[in-house]
Amino acid sequence: MMHEMSLMGDILQLVQEDASVNGIQKIEKVELIVGEIANAMPDALKMAFDIFCNQNLHLFSENAELVIHLEEAKAKCVLCGEEYRPDQKIALCPICHVPSGQLLTGETFQVLSYEGSNGR
Repeated sequence: MMHEMSLMGDILQLVQEDASVNGIQKIEKVELIVGEIANAMPDALKMAFDIFCNQNLHLFSENAELVIHLEEAKAKCVLCGEEYRPDQKIALCPICHVPSGQLLTGETFQVLSYEGSNGR
């Protein structure tokens, strides 16, 4: 949970900085893309978001929401070409049974978008 608190703090700092440049005073919605193996737990991120919102009511609307889009993990074996769904960053190819997979997706952790208003 501490990891997610730190990640969410960094994300919200970036969103807040961009929002202030664009004249947005109240954040209403933040959308993230989180990969299955990005080392960030969606439930913990949502909890961290709620904590930050409650501690910063001047920055967030009453109904501010966090939307997380999960990115499925995919890897391709560099030996046999098999595409598979790894459950961690280094996973065994289901065909070759060696850790020769190149990750294609699943590690993303980024802000997709945010919405807000000028506070009126």
